[in-house]
This record gives sequence, C-alpha cells and structure tokens, in this order.
Amino acid sequence: MASAATSSLSVYSKLFNEHSRGSAFPCYSSNRTTCFTGTVHGILTLRLESTQRLPIRNSQSIFKCVHQTSEPSVGIDSLQSNDVSAERVVVLVIGEGAREHALCFALRQSPSCEAVFCAPGNAGISSSRDATCISDLDILDSLAVISFCRKWGVGLVVVGPEAPLVLGLANDLVKAGIPAFGPSSEAAVLEGSKKFMKNLCDKYNIPTAKYKTFTDPSAAKKYIKEEGTPIVIKADGLADGKGVIIAMTLEEAYEAVDSMLVKGIFGSAGCKIVVEEFLEGEEASFHALVDGENAVALESAQDHKQVGDGDIGPNTGGMGAYSPAPILTPELQSLVMKSIILPTVKGMAAEGCKFVGVLYAGLMIEKKSGLPKLIEYNVRFGDPECQVLMARLESDLVQAMLAACRGDVTGVKLRWSPESAMVVVMASKGYPGAYDKGSVIWNLEEAEVVAPSVKILHAGTAFDLDGNIVASGGRVLGVTAKGKNLEEAYERAYQAIKVIDWPGGFCRRDIGWRALEKKWLANQG
Repeated sequence: MASAATSSLSVYSKLFNEHSRGSAFPCYSSNRTTCFTGTVHGILTLRLESTQRLPIRNSQSIFKCVHQTSEPSVGIDSLQSNDVSAERVVVLVIGEGAREHALCFALRQSPSCEAVFCAPGNAGISSSRDATCISDLDILDSLAVISFCRKWGVGLVVVGPEAPLVLGLANDLVKAGIPAFGPSSEAAVLEGSKKFMKNLCDKYNIPTAKYKTFTDPSAAKKYIKEEGTPIVIKADGLADGKGVIIAMTLEEAYEAVDSMLVKGIFGSAGCKIVVEEFLEGEEASFHALVDGENAVALESAQDHKQVGDGDIGPNTGGMGAYSPAPILTPELQSLVMKSIILPTVKGMAAEGCKFVGVLYAGLMIEKKSGLPKLIEYNVRFGDPECQVLMARLESDLVQAMLAACRGDVTGVKLRWSPESAMVVVMASKGYPGAYDKGSVIWNLEEAEVVAPSVKILHAGTAFDLDGNIVASGGRVLGVTAKGKNLEEAYERAYQAIKVIDWPGGFCRRDIGWRALEKKWLANQG
C-alpha cells in the first residue's frame, strides 16, 4: 500500500494538474497564497506567497504556484499520529456555513484524514486552508457529487445541512458505494416533518409536548382558544429555523396561524402546522452518533436562539453556544439516552428507515418536573452547537464517522477536552430581518491570535473584487474559544470580537448567561 505521504501527494498533484488544464475549480491567490512545495516528515506541505487575491483559472499562473522552490512552511494535514503508513481517507464536507467550517477544521486534525474538500465552502474556509473549497459543485445534484467523489477518491462524505439529506443525497451516495455520514431521505423526515416526529413519539412513548396538527386555520384557532396561551405554533416542514412562533396572546397565535396556512409565508413547509403546548423550563442541545441500531452520546451544549440579550426578540438560527451545559447533568444525560435517543433510534429501525449520522435533539428541561422532553429533532449537527463540540473533541472524527457508516458505533469511545468552549455569532445588522451585504470585515487574522485557542469560523462570508473578506449572509462569523472554565472561554471570545473591525455587524453580549454567575457577567461590561 502506498504511504500516506505518497497518497496525499497524488490527491493534491491531481488537483493542481486539473487547475492547469483550465478546470472550473477556482484556486485563489492572496497575501496568504497556498503553493504546493513537497513533503516534510511525510506530510504534504504548503508555502505562503505574497500576491493579490483573485480567482486564478489560467494554466500559467497555476504552474508558477505549483513549482515554487522555496522552503515549505505549512503542513496540510496536521497529523497527530506517528503512523504515517495507516490508510487515510479523502473527505468531502457538504455545506457552506460555520458548522461546516468547524467540521473541516476538526476533520483536518484527524490522523485518518488525507485531505478535506468542502462544497461549496466559503471565503473563510478557503483562506484558512482548513479545506479545499469547490465552489461550483451543485450539492443538490447527486450525480455531480458522486462524479466528484469518484474522480478525487473521496472515501467519506459528511453532509452538513438538512436540505441535501431530505432530498436523498445520502441515499444516492450509499447506492454508489460511497460512505455517507448523514441519514437517508426516509430517516431525514425526522427533521423534515414535525408531524412525523410527533407521531413517532406517540408510538414509542418518547416524552414530548402535547400537540395537534392542522391544515384548516379555523380548526387551529378553535383549538388554540380552548387550550389558551402561551402556545407554540410550528410549520411542519423546513423553514430555516424560523418556523416556530411562541404566541403569548390569542391575537399573536391567530396571526401565526394565518401567516402559515393562509398567507403561506413558508410555502409548502407551512401548509400543515403543529400547535403545541408551551413548556416552561430551560432548553438544551443533545447530540448522539448513530449507526442505525445504536448510539453514542456526544458532549452537552446549549445555544441561544433569540437575537437579543436576555433572550428577547425573534428567533434566529442561533446567536451563540457553549459546552458543556451544566443543566444537562450526567444523570439527565443518561435519562435522555434511555428515554429519548435510544427509543427513537430503535423506533426508526422498526419503521424500516434506519438512522445513520448525528441525531440532534432539542430538549426542554421542564421547570415543574426537572425532566427532559423532546422539542424537536434535527438530523445534522446543530449550528452553532457544532462549533463548540468540535472545539472540545479530541478523538479521531473520521474514524468515529466511518464507524457509524459501517453500522458499528458500539466500540467508539469519544474523548473530550475538560475545558469549556464558547462560540459567539457575529451577524449582519438587521438580521434576522433584512440586512445589507458586502460590508468589509477587517482584522480577522489579528483576532485569532489575541488569545489562546481562538478560532474564527466563517458562515456568510465571501471575497470582494479587491480580495477583502465581506459579509454575504445573516449569520457571518462564529468567534470560538476554549478556556479552563466558561468564564475564561467567554473572556477570550469577546476579547477577539473587540479586535474585529466590522461596523456592519453585531453580536449578543451575554452568551453563556445561564451558566455564568450573574454578578460576574454584569462586570464584563
């Protein structure tokens, strides 16, 4: 078998040769240009060359990049093992957000990882060299993804967002003999339909909130009047994290019903709604690695969904997260596995749609009982929870994911840093409503070195024509840091944020408030 170094050289040489033939895959040059030079201690290496950042597609420029002769300075693979002869895997990550950036970063640390591609990726993933971004690969076209995997010898595909899963990308990859970490379209309906999830809970006695489903607005309003407020109205399908409304009055509840069933603000995703009892308590996020029959718990995390400090304002995709979450004690984690996760996994298998991938349970720890109830399922890593989980993971992520794909997680023992991790999301002003795009973000490199363990993970970023990183979405950056405790992680994350120069952005100032001492948090200013 060829050595890992030889195999890595073949992948990247093939990539650069493809560029030199005028491929559509872009290679970028900048004041941190990636240039292939050779190997050091068996690791494929890069050199940084100063020039302007522009998409390069002509063979002459790529040829110059490949044939630099200066001393190499940066290792691609960051091997953490002396066994360079072990078989290593080329990984393709599907997605373009901070979650996918975190996955690319974690996968790149794996001793089992030869190379990481990300499709489509974003400006931060590209400039940080955490993966090679393939911006023009249509991730909703299974044939195109399979063709790419075969061409580049991809041995594992990790699907980040839910949409490709619901459309059956994992099904098609598995049929083509390519390991896919992510559920089939049949299993992805756990997230794709809240009605399906609720029916599963009923059948397998999984604790969840009382509910009813409706397609008729009049019937929904009658039920709401009978139940009273506060009450929760949810779009049945996928609505980018915005399909849940907590109505405090009957007027708000009726407006939510009309917006979904009459006005159709969520399209087909809102043509059916779930009206659910309001649970008072504290939310938490619970992730498990699932192989179709069994599951292994990941560490706990807690996110902040609302846009404003003190959990006020509309829901967002998530404004920050931290791990571990003190609300999820070891006893509660064991109970969640026993009463929620494992019955779900066994139930899905019994229904003929085995779940493979990461199962993310949104929980409510009820105030009155202290017990967990299931709010919703997601069939992929939470965003931003993934960012703090990957910051703390110390195990080989590639091998853990491959074990799930093989249907054997029983032997997986995940190791976690004892440190705390926090991510603070920086968003474009106006989010989650209308916001402007194109504002330049400065001092990102300086922010990453302001304190130990800081990592800037990119979500909605792009390059402008001058090579500057600009905001291109609502949630734009995930400023992530670790510390010996949550207080230190908080200090490091917000210290980095102070360095970032972005007048067009904002963030919450109280991430972690549930776990931090109120007096300490108030003194942070």
